[in-house]
Amino acid sequence: MAVSARGADTLARSIKAAGITRLFTLSGNHIMPVFDAALSAGIELVHVRHEAGAVHMADAWARLTGEPGVALVTGGPGHANAVSALYTAQMSESPVVLLSGHAPNRQAGWGAFQEMDQAAMAAPVTKASWAAGSAAGLAADFARACRVARSGRPGPVHLSLPTDTLEQSADGPLPVARDYAPVPMPLDAGQAATLVARLGRAQRPLVLVGPQGLTDAGRARVAALQQAWGVPVVATESPRGANDPALGAFAPMLARADCVLLLGKRLDFTLQFGQAFDAACVFMQIDADEREWARTRRALGERLQETLLADTHAALDSLASLSLRGLPEWLAQVETALAYRPPAWNEARGNGSGNGNGLHPAELCRAVQQVLDTHPDSVLVCDGGEFGQWAQACLRAPHRVINGAAGAIGSALPMALAGRLAHRGAPVVAMMGDGTFGFHCAEIDTAVRYGLPFICVVGNDARWNAEYQIQLNSYGAERLVGCELLPTRYDRVAEGFGARGAWVNQADELARALQDAVHADVPTCVNVALAGLPAPVVRQA
Repeated sequence: MAVSARGADTLARSIKAAGITRLFTLSGNHIMPVFDAALSAGIELVHVRHEAGAVHMADAWARLTGEPGVALVTGGPGHANAVSALYTAQMSESPVVLLSGHAPNRQAGWGAFQEMDQAAMAAPVTKASWAAGSAAGLAADFARACRVARSGRPGPVHLSLPTDTLEQSADGPLPVARDYAPVPMPLDAGQAATLVARLGRAQRPLVLVGPQGLTDAGRARVAALQQAWGVPVVATESPRGANDPALGAFAPMLARADCVLLLGKRLDFTLQFGQAFDAACVFMQIDADEREWARTRRALGERLQETLLADTHAALDSLASLSLRGLPEWLAQVETALAYRPPAWNEARGNGSGNGNGLHPAELCRAVQQVLDTHPDSVLVCDGGEFGQWAQACLRAPHRVINGAAGAIGSALPMALAGRLAHRGAPVVAMMGDGTFGFHCAEIDTAVRYGLPFICVVGNDARWNAEYQIQLNSYGAERLVGCELLPTRYDRVAEGFGARGAWVNQADELARALQDAVHADVPTCVNVALAGLPAPVVRQA
C-alpha cells in the first residue's frame, strides 16, 4: 500500500498496522505532529501526568495483553523522565516501545532545543535504542521496534523521532504483518528429547521459569507443563527470588533439587548466583540469549550440562508435548511448600489507629481478597516495599502485575490504569505503601478524566518502612534517619483530583470502604492506617 504523507502520518499508519490502537503519552513540542497524525489514524491517546507513568502503563498493558505497549513522550527532559521506568519493564521482560520526540537531524550537534543523545541514554535499559534517520524510514523503524521488543527474551525498545523526520514528506510502502511479528525461536526437537531424558533420570528435578512464566499466557503454559510432566515447574519474577513471600516456603526446596532446568530464568542475584543449590546439583538451560550461558557457566562451571536456544513460551509449548516420568511425591512436597502460609496470618489483628499501631497487613489483605474473589477477571497490581511483600504473599487474582525483579517502587498506580483499560468490567486493586503513593498520585487525575475507576489501597505506616527495617536491624534504633513520613490523608489528596477517598483506622471500617469502592464510578483511594511491620518471611515449622 503506497502512501504519500508526512513522516508522522506514516508512523501513525505503521502503529495502526501493528494492531496498536492506544498510546500512553504526555504532550510536548517535539511530538505534536504525531498527536495530529494519531487523530487521523484513529489512535487513542491516553494523556498522562508524568512520562514515567506513561511507560509504566505501557508496561502493564504489554504484560496483561501480550501486545506491545507503546509510550509516546517528548524529547529532552520528557525522554529523561521516561527512561527510569524502562528498567522496570526490562527486568520484567515486557515488550514496551518508547517513542521519544527529538531535536531535528538537520541541527544535530548545533545545540538545538533540548538536544541530547537520547539513544545512548536509553541504551542500558533497552534491547535496542536508536534515532530515526529519515521520514521515509519511520514506518519500518516502528515495525523493527515491535519485532525486537517481542522477539527472544522480550523487553523494551526505544526509538527517537527527530522533528524533521516527522514533518518531512514520506513516500513508500507500509511494512507488512510479518515485519512486526516476533522472530520465531523454536526449541530443537532432538536437543529437547536429550534434555528431557536427562531430566527424567533425576530424583528431585525442578524447572525454574523467568518472568515470561508469569504473564497471563505464561502462567497457563507453566501450569500445562507441570500437568504434562508431573514435576515442579515454578516461575519467579521477584527481586527476592526464591525468598519471594508469594512463593511461600519454597526457598529450602532449591537446596534439595538434584537437577534444575533454567527455562528463560537467569542465574542471577535472585538465585544467589547458584549458591542457593546443593553443590552436587546439575543444571540445564534454555534461553533466547546465548550470553546467559556464559553467565551461568561462570557460576557453575561443568555443572551446566546442557544449553538450548529457544524463547520461553515456545520452549514451554514444545516440552509439554514430550513425556516425562512423573514424581508425585516430590511434586506434592514442592506444592505444599509453595502454598504454605503461617496459620497465624489467618487470625492476625492490629491495634487500630496511630503510627505503628494500625491494622495488620494480613488483616487488610483478607478484606481485599474478598473483593478480588468477586470476578473471574479481577486484576491485582502490587508495588514493592514491606507492604507490597505482604500483598504479594497474601493475595491472588486471575490477572496479576507486580513491580518485578527491578525492585523499583512507584509503578502500581499507573499500572492499575492499564489494568482497567485491559479489563474494563472487573475490579482492579492496586496495593501500595504511602511512600509509593507519592510517586505518581497525579495519575488519579488521568483515571478520572478517562473514566477508569479502580481501587487504590494505601498501607499508611507514615514511613519508608523497607529502609526503616534495614536501618533498625543493621545499625540499631538510635541510628534511624531519613525514613519518617507524615501520616498524610491520601484519601483527601485523591478527592482533590476528583476521585473518592476513604480513611480507615479501624478494622470494622474496612469491608464497607472496599465495597463502596467496588461500586464507585470513579477511582477510590482507601487510605489505611497500617502497622509498620517488616516484610513477611515464610518458614514452615
